[in-house]
Amino acid sequence: MDATADELAGVVDLFGGLTRDELERALSELAFRTDGQSVDGATVDDAIEDAIERFALVRYERIAPPAERSTAASLDEPLLVAGPTAFPSPPEHADDLPHILEIEPRSPDRGALGEQVFERFARAAIDALEEDDDERVRELLDVSYDIETWAPIDLADERARLDDELD
Repeated sequence: MDATADELAGVVDLFGGLTRDELERALSELAFRTDGQSVDGATVDDAIEDAIERFALVRYERIAPPAERSTAASLDEPLLVAGPTAFPSPPEHADDLPHILEIEPRSPDRGALGEQVFERFARAAIDALEEDDDERVRELLDVSYDIETWAPIDLADERARLDDELD
């Protein structure tokens, strides 16, 4: 199974977010249901990393409330959440996944998620500027508008720095 970034986002969106291991398990289930095959781990890793790079998936670092920290081992691993550039499109048979995987729906804190995406975007912008990577700068300019629509954050300053690079 070769999942697109939008299909990966569609799978994680069914649950509100999945850990990387859960997403890989979900993709294995889908591959088996679709064509009776297994998934290539390297291909899945590449697809996930590409989706993260393009902001189709974003990592959400969960923080347990103080009262739950001693029992929050499951919160150590970040969730992958459908990102601002994704058009979540669950692949065939994905509707069966919540029943198969028995994972409860999750509701990431949109404010915290927005802040984490802001930080990720700012780092990506700095990297693109330091590397004089005009193609990546253009990509990030486009992504900045998607992020502002998707989360309650303002990227005007970062966008101005990226614009200045292209002038």
